[in-house]
Amino acid sequence: MSQDRGPRRPRRLEKCALISASATALSLAASGCVVVHGEREVLPSATRAEAAKALEQFTTAYNAADKAYDASLDADHTTGALAAIDSARLRAGAVNHPDGNPAHEPLELTDAKFTIPKKAGWPRWFVADTKANKGGTARWLLVFTRDGLAETWEAAYLTLVAPGKVPEFKTDRDGWAEAVPANSTDVSVPPADLSKDYTTYLRGGGTTFADGVHTSSWRALREKRSTRPGLVTQYIDEPLTNGDYAPLALRTKDGGALVFFTTRHFEKQTAARGASVPTPNKAVLALTDGEIKQSLTMEFVSNEVALDPAEGQVSVLGRVQGLTSGKGE
Repeated sequence: MSQDRGPRRPRRLEKCALISASATALSLAASGCVVVHGEREVLPSATRAEAAKALEQFTTAYNAADKAYDASLDADHTTGALAAIDSARLRAGAVNHPDGNPAHEPLELTDAKFTIPKKAGWPRWFVADTKANKGGTARWLLVFTRDGLAETWEAAYLTLVAPGKVPEFKTDRDGWAEAVPANSTDVSVPPADLSKDYTTYLRGGGTTFADGVHTSSWRALREKRSTRPGLVTQYIDEPLTNGDYAPLALRTKDGGALVFFTTRHFEKQTAARGASVPTPNKAVLALTDGEIKQSLTMEFVSNEVALDPAEGQVSVLGRVQGLTSGKGE
């Protein structure tokens, strides 16, 4: 089938147009004018309609992947910590249920509130604060990112926060939010350092983080589980800060920041001689290589959201963690 390309411009006119464009560019340079590059201009990361469409497309892809237990179906709509957690969950599900998810219930995200920062450069990103039909009454906070105009919006972070705990954000007269640079020093901990400081805190404690479920209580639970009759459990925590795992932060109305960041955790269970490692569930077994004889090492990826004030302790508001691999020895 032939394709109608429309009327062709005479070569003479095309040549004249090129000469005219070149002359204009030279004129602008000579007069001191500067061409504004899109990647340097401060712009809203997305329109509100684009944000709503991205959330809709993510939900559709997520439900298709969950129903089929097929990680390829939402791979184009997730990245970073969420992609690591979600793809592992789907792989495990596919091993145990090759015909699909028998307990599939479509995810419904409603009452969406979008916080969209104005910023220059890439990646551009925004936050969707939604109600969900899963996870109890907690609000679902999803962070969508993309690295260029031709790219698909991908969900990089998913955290659950109790109602009323999501802070108010600083916005301009048009309702656009403010992104906080990773190296910002006008908050208690620069966002770029939160992952490292959090893993340091989990290992040795300290005063950087306020007491709570994801800080002091988690450390106490680990301590309790570290030594049990016939079984020793060791923990290793590592920051994840590069590429799609980079922290993202929004300025809050009180001058602080709400920061999304990622960490990685290893948990090694070692049985004493004559004892055995407790048999893990089917999802863990599906992601575990090797035979579990005397030890099992599990790797987790965790994404957190924290309130980083201008002064004072950092409060971790939410954390979603998922097993990504295991090794038996």
